[in-house]
Amino acid sequence: MVCGGFACSKNALCALNVVYMTDVINASWWVMSNKTRDELERSFDCCGLFNLTTLYQQDYAFCTAMCKSRSSTCQMCGEKFLKHSDKALKILGGVGLFFSFTEILGVWLAMRFRNQKDPRANPSAFL
Repeated sequence: MVCGGFACSKNALCALNVVYMTDVINASWWVMSNKTRDELERSFDCCGLFNLTTLYQQDYAFCTAMCKSRSSTCQMCGEKFLKHSDKALKILGGVGLFFSFTEILGVWLAMRFRNQKDPRANPSAFL
């Protein structure tokens, strides 16, 4: 993917974002303790991270989520984490856009009104 300046398409940036988030989630999953993994699997009702390695079968075998007792297959936690982080990033992006546009409005207002003369000032006085 060749990307120069503002020539990147939205789809290319979104794909890059998903790949980056997948790498971050994958790296953090193997660093956390088994207790933390079990708590995440129970709270998100999922088993394992991604079906990328043979370690997935080990994760799935030790899963204690409720979905495993209800059906034979559970949704992978990586998919749920990606959906959850996508929602959170969309909200954060909207908040960031709101504050950036209000800051631009503030800069425009400051430039517009900074050099106006005071109507109450004495016109014959120097400064």
